[in-house]
Amino acid sequence: MADDPTGEVTDLLRELIRNGCVNDGTAASGQEVRNADLLTSYLEGGGLDLERFEPEPGRTSIVARIEGQDSEAPTLLLMGHTDVVPVSPQGWDRDPFGAEVVDGEVWGRGAVDMLNLTATMAVAFRRLADRGFRSRGTLAYLAVADEEALGRHGAEWLTEHAPDAVAADYVITESGGIPMPSGDGGLRLPVIVGEKGTYWCRLVIRGTPGHASQPLRTDNALVKAAEVVRRLAGHRPPAVLHDVWRRFVMGMGFPEEWSGPLLDPAAIDRFCDELPFVGLARQAHACTHLTIAPTVMQAGVKTNVIPDHAEVQLDIRTLPGQSGTEVRTVLEDLLGDMVHDVEIVAESDDDSTSSPIETPLWDVLEGLCRRVYPDSALVPFLTVGATDARFFRRLGVPSYGFGLFSRRMSFDQYSAMFHGDNERVDVESLRLSTDLWDALAHDFLA
Repeated sequence: MADDPTGEVTDLLRELIRNGCVNDGTAASGQEVRNADLLTSYLEGGGLDLERFEPEPGRTSIVARIEGQDSEAPTLLLMGHTDVVPVSPQGWDRDPFGAEVVDGEVWGRGAVDMLNLTATMAVAFRRLADRGFRSRGTLAYLAVADEEALGRHGAEWLTEHAPDAVAADYVITESGGIPMPSGDGGLRLPVIVGEKGTYWCRLVIRGTPGHASQPLRTDNALVKAAEVVRRLAGHRPPAVLHDVWRRFVMGMGFPEEWSGPLLDPAAIDRFCDELPFVGLARQAHACTHLTIAPTVMQAGVKTNVIPDHAEVQLDIRTLPGQSGTEVRTVLEDLLGDMVHDVEIVAESDDDSTSSPIETPLWDVLEGLCRRVYPDSALVPFLTVGATDARFFRRLGVPSYGFGLFSRRMSFDQYSAMFHGDNERVDVESLRLSTDLWDALAHDFLA
C-alpha cells in the first residue's frame, strides 16, 4: 500500500468501541445505528454509495459495493458485525469502552470480537475506492447488526428480505488467522470453514408455592432446578471426530503424542483434561463434543415464598450431523425421573454449517499469507460459536472466517478474550489485516 494504514484503522476501531453498541439479545438493544452512522460517514468520504437497512429501530446495517467490470467474475463480500456483547466492568483493568491504546494495543469490548476486522475491512475498502480501484470482480462491504444475538435483525434478515444487496460468490467474516506454531516448526493459520449448530432453549421447572418458613417436604421449583443443573453439568457426551477436525489436526503437524489422542475418540477427553494449554484444550473438546452449558437461572418472587416456577437457560452447541431432535432426546435422558416436571422450550435450532476448502479463495489467501509468514500454511477449523457466515453457507456461498494477526496474539489469549475480560488487539494485527484485504481485492478479483 502507498502508506501505512495503522493510524487510520486504529482511530476507526477506537471510535467503534466507544459507541458501545451492546447487544443483550432484546430487540431494542444494540443500537448499531451509532456504528452504522460512523461507518457511513467514513465511507461516504471516499465517494462511495451505501445502502442502509433497518428492520427494527436502531438496528442498522450498511452495504457498500465497488462494482466489477465483468458480470461473470466473482463477487467477494467482506462482512463485519458492529454489535458487541455485554460486559462486567469489574473484571477489567481498563474502561471497556474507553478504547485506550496501551503498549501498542487497543483495549475495549469488541476489540477482538469483531470490531477489529470490521474496522480493517472498512479502511481497506475506503482506500481502494480512493485509489479508483476497479477489477473484473465486485468487492462488497457489509457492516451488519445483531450478530451477537443470532442475526435476526442483521444477516438473517438481509439474506431473506434484501438478498440482492448482499449477493456474493464468496464471503469472509470472523475470525481465524491466529498464528499457531506447528509440529514442523512453521506456522499454521486457522481458517474458519464451518461452525457448530446452535440449540438455545429454556427449561421451565414447575413446583408448588408455600411459606418458606416451612421448607420440609415442599415442592420447591428452585431446588428442582438445582438438581437439573447438576445433572446437565455432569453429562459427558462421547467424542465425535468429524472431517474438519481431522483435517485440522493432520494439517497442524502435531507430534504423535498429541495427534494420536486428538484423533482417538477414546483418548481425546483425557488429553483435553491434562493439556496445559487451556485455550486449546477447551477448543479441542468443544470441537469434538456436543456441549450443554447452563447459563442463566431465574426463580422466585419473594424471600419467604417457596418458588413454584424456575427457568434455566441453556446454550447448546451441536456438531455436524446432529439435530435438535437428538438434543431433546439427550436432555430428556438426562432429566430422567424429572422429565415430567420440566418443559423444554426451544429458542433457536440452527444446524451446523461448513464450506468447502478446495476453492480459489483458499488458494489466494494462502499465497498472500505466505508473503507475510513464509513458513505458514492454512488449516481448516470449526468454530464452536455462531457467526453470520452460516446464513450464506445455507445459500451455497463458500464462507470463511479469517483475519491476519501478529505473532503477539497467542491462540490461548485470543480464545480467552472472546466475550471475556480485558479484550484487546495489537495495532500490528490491525495493519496486517488491512493490508490483507487490500491485496486480496487485487489478487482475487483481478
